[in-house]
Amino acid sequence: MMSQDKDHFMYFANNGGLLEYNGTAWTLYPSPNETIIRSVKVIGERIYTGCYMEFGYWTRNEDGSLSYTSLSEGIRDKILDDEQFWNIAQYDHWVIFQSLNQIFIYDTQKKTYNILKPDTGVNKIFRVGNRILYQTFGTGLYEIENGVSKVVNNTPQLTDNKIISIYPYNEGLLIQTQYNGLLELKNNTITHWDTDADSELKSSSIYSGQKLSDGSFALGTVSNGIFILSPQGKVRYHITQNKGLSNNTALSLFEDTDKNLWIGLDNGINCINLQSAVRSFVDDTGFLGTVYASALYNNHLYIGTNQGLFYKTYNSEEEFRFVPGTKGQVWSLYQYEGTLFCGHDSGTFIINGGQANLLFNGSGTWKFEPHPTDSNKLIQGNYYGLSILEKVNGSWKFKNKITGFDYSSRYFALSGNNEIYVSHEYKGVFRIKADNNYTRITDFEAYKTPAKGKNASLSRFNNTIYYASKEGLFVLNNKTKQFEKNEKLSKLFNHDEYMSGKLTADKSDRLWFFTKNYINYFSPGKLNAELKHNAIAIPSSLTNSMLGFENITQIKDNIYLVGTTDGYYTLNINELNFKSNTITITGITNNVLNGKPSPVTIQSDGEFKYAENNLTFLYTVPEYNKYANTEFQYMLEGMQNDWSEWNNKPITTFKNLPAGTYTFKVRAKTGSSLSVNTASYTFVILKPWYATNLAVVIYIILAFIAAFLINRAYKNYYQRQSEKLIEENNRLLEIKELEKEQELMKIKNEQLQQDFESKNRELAASTMNLIKKNELLSLIKDDLKKTGTGGADKNIKSVITTINKNINEDDTWDMFKDAFNNADKDFLKKVKSVHPSLTPNDLRLCAYLRLNLSSKEIAPLLNISVRSVEIKRYRLRKKMELPHELGLVEYILSL
Repeated sequence: MMSQDKDHFMYFANNGGLLEYNGTAWTLYPSPNETIIRSVKVIGERIYTGCYMEFGYWTRNEDGSLSYTSLSEGIRDKILDDEQFWNIAQYDHWVIFQSLNQIFIYDTQKKTYNILKPDTGVNKIFRVGNRILYQTFGTGLYEIENGVSKVVNNTPQLTDNKIISIYPYNEGLLIQTQYNGLLELKNNTITHWDTDADSELKSSSIYSGQKLSDGSFALGTVSNGIFILSPQGKVRYHITQNKGLSNNTALSLFEDTDKNLWIGLDNGINCINLQSAVRSFVDDTGFLGTVYASALYNNHLYIGTNQGLFYKTYNSEEEFRFVPGTKGQVWSLYQYEGTLFCGHDSGTFIINGGQANLLFNGSGTWKFEPHPTDSNKLIQGNYYGLSILEKVNGSWKFKNKITGFDYSSRYFALSGNNEIYVSHEYKGVFRIKADNNYTRITDFEAYKTPAKGKNASLSRFNNTIYYASKEGLFVLNNKTKQFEKNEKLSKLFNHDEYMSGKLTADKSDRLWFFTKNYINYFSPGKLNAELKHNAIAIPSSLTNSMLGFENITQIKDNIYLVGTTDGYYTLNINELNFKSNTITITGITNNVLNGKPSPVTIQSDGEFKYAENNLTFLYTVPEYNKYANTEFQYMLEGMQNDWSEWNNKPITTFKNLPAGTYTFKVRAKTGSSLSVNTASYTFVILKPWYATNLAVVIYIILAFIAAFLINRAYKNYYQRQSEKLIEENNRLLEIKELEKEQELMKIKNEQLQQDFESKNRELAASTMNLIKKNELLSLIKDDLKKTGTGGADKNIKSVITTINKNINEDDTWDMFKDAFNNADKDFLKKVKSVHPSLTPNDLRLCAYLRLNLSSKEIAPLLNISVRSVEIKRYRLRKKMELPHELGLVEYILSL
């Protein structure tokens, strides 16, 4: 069973407890003592429930949750073992709980009970106007008056038939029985109330009934779905599992305040929007397939799908029938001068009733357009270009293909001067021009702008050609022959996500297209040439259309059929009425960072600790229309000055809110209708402990103490600074004296350096003199050797001997060594310590290299050739084991 409260929240009796549905979220409240809830009824602010050996009521807490109060606790001894309470009724201030054995009448004012216990048990209790009626098993129909029972009627029609529902009717009663249809009781006389569904009702087991606000009757069966009868007994709807129900067993029925019919099924809950402008036909069997096209022709509704062409009598309960010969994809249905054309994967058919006559068996046919000048001709778009159909002697025939253009022409539009504009998703937009007979193409232009795009399309509307793609909406300029982007109309794709550029013009000057959350259409402006945008808030997730193959067909003046992947639905745009609803904040939670959320009282303003500055708001509009898309917009005053963007999420979270006072506001929009109210909640985030008034006082006291201590510290500091300054002055005097001593040391060092450099110069000059002397003596000796002959040989030899004594290497070296040690005392010792394997001759060569002498200059000093010097240098490198990349002289100079 089910019921509804003043906020339009729905409540359901459930095996696990009380189930609440607020239009967005489901909440299960466990039943008392883990029993099964059998009945539920909202009366005032209370939600009464009947359970297994238990009954009572639920009330709403401050945080929005429900809590239970038992009414059967004080009369536990009156409740029978295994007793279950199946129905609840209310009259004035009395609440009546009915089991199969007893009736408990609870006085809410006096909090007392009156208990009725019929001998044969109770079938069901009914509230009919101001009367409380009940049926017993096998004894008839009774009424409760002044707390006692009296017989209303005990004829066999009521004793032998189980009563399901009783309705007021024609100053009497209309009684729904389980197997014997409807009976009218008037003036204590019972007659059968005839309906169109009598035969089916007698063969069906009726389990539930509900009289609707418009006078209709909804009857739920055990295995045959539900029947909805008009006040005259005509069948308005027979809805079964094949037609959308989740299950054929309807255990309970309930009409809410929005005139929706709720059905408690054997395995779930369904809601039927009886007042909706949308009527849905769902093909769960897959017999029809995906609907691509539709048409109403000669009072037959034709549906073209990926399975073929199907038809049935319009507005009938007939099943769809397949048109033989049309197996395959049906892309389009087009009526022209009393003929119905079918664009098919196999070509073109003419449809007459349930027959299809093949007219063109070439490449598949996409669409049709009338010839611009000849009413006896049609232009059709095919898989491989365009072709002409012609009416000859009252019969349509294929005339010719327009040669010179072989691209698929799914979307095309005709313009003046034999021009045709074609849109191809993967190749772009083309302008082609045909000859006067439309037999061949004489001109061809491929457009770079607009760019090609998937799911883009092109259509002619009010003598203007439009192109729609993900980039926006483009309009053909008839003068320049170029497409120009209409910025104003293109902004529509910014507000709602682009889905498909499929453009469809109808007979009532409407140009239809589809976006993520809306079905849209343009209509001509009343006072200017601008198009007026209209949006129907039915999202693509509900319409379930094939992306890129969305289709909408005008069936009647204001009735449109929209194809889906599993059937279709019809839309009456005159009956579209998205009423303004009320939005309610249903729950608030707060938590510390990364902590567990805890519920917050909704009924009063909130106050939260600074650490609990993460808040989540839940809100809803209890709108149960399947095809009504509700969006929300919120603002947090104190933090935001503007409303958020519209979105369909009924939850908002704010994290790490700073201390302050805030007011959360939320409003809703169903279709284009704003909610009648703006729900709000004011709360305060307290300052952290270190920012409270007490903390500020403590901070002031600490500031005075700190000021005193700082003042004292400064005095001590300046005293220390004064003493430090005296010390520093003394230190500066000492430093100046040290600087003077260092200056004297520097002067002495400079003098020593000058002496060193002078000795080096003297050494270099002495060495050079030795070199020149030895070179000169060597030259003289060489000349004497060359000229020495005869008796003069003895004298020459004497001179040569003298020369040899003067160029003796040892003497020269000893003299050089003394001078060299005087200039560079530690070099030879350092070389010897680093390379102990060096011979005196090696050390001698090192000393000459230390002076940066060349091999040519060293040769005379050693009295050897330049080549021998080079060999000595090579051997010296090897002894020193120098790496290849390090120069010998460079190394010696670095020591």
